[in-house]
Amino acid sequence: MINIYGTRYRFHPLFILVMLTSILSGNIGELITLFAIVFIHEMGHVVAAKNFGWDVKSVQLLPFGGVAEVETHRNTSAKEEIIVAVAGPLQNCWMIGFVYFMQRTEMIDLVWAEYFIHANLMIALFNLLPILPLDGGKIVQALLSYKMSYHNSLKYCAWNSLFMSISIIVYACMDIFNSGVHLNLLIIGFFLLYSNWYSFRNIPYYFIRFLVNRELTFAKMKVSNEKTKAIYAKPSSSISEIVRCFKRDQMHIIYVLNDFGQIQAVIPEKHIIQTYLVNPRLKG
Repeated sequence: MINIYGTRYRFHPLFILVMLTSILSGNIGELITLFAIVFIHEMGHVVAAKNFGWDVKSVQLLPFGGVAEVETHRNTSAKEEIIVAVAGPLQNCWMIGFVYFMQRTEMIDLVWAEYFIHANLMIALFNLLPILPLDGGKIVQALLSYKMSYHNSLKYCAWNSLFMSISIIVYACMDIFNSGVHLNLLIIGFFLLYSNWYSFRNIPYYFIRFLVNRELTFAKMKVSNEKTKAIYAKPSSSISEIVRCFKRDQMHIIYVLNDFGQIQAVIPEKHIIQTYLVNPRLKG
């Protein structure tokens, strides 16, 4: 375990497996290169996250990236989420550019340079796949939250990530009777499937955390009219139906309309959230 400025870096069992395989096969140079690429990729995420005031407790290093444990008492904005997610692949871009320049000047070993560029490219492109918890999945979820409710973005991305994970497993097994199974891809596919199944089952927890943190989130920022959005509900609407319309980065005022479309009540979201946490089935 490595501790740098309060953030712990540790190896995932998948990475340890890759390390043992590389040591046994004598590919120590490739192992060190892979570790350096993944570490710098994750450092990009960590630096960007800490710049926004996120408390990054730990990073679990994988052969293709890492998973960060972040502790924050507010909801992160979609913009912050996108910038932090993009910061990782951007590190791969400058590393590719730097080594390509060194390669052209013949200042480094050409075989190593080819491996370094190829490994960087594969890690960057793989991380940009629209699958959680990869960078691409986080970017898609943040972008969707601009257009749909936070709860719907959670559900959509969870289902999409499960489907994509299964697709990777199927692809890894497609040539099982010819060239055999793509073992590395199969292991990664099962890791992503397990991770996304776990996340899918925890959607209610993620949503409750989103609601609980909303008051503190908006208390620390100036809420403009553009960030306030009306939600129109019927007296028969349940509190659960109303809160599932809440969007990221926006405060809400709930207007309860009668059968004639007239405003019957105006309720601030704080009251709705407090009521939901006590009795989610209650009618509006």
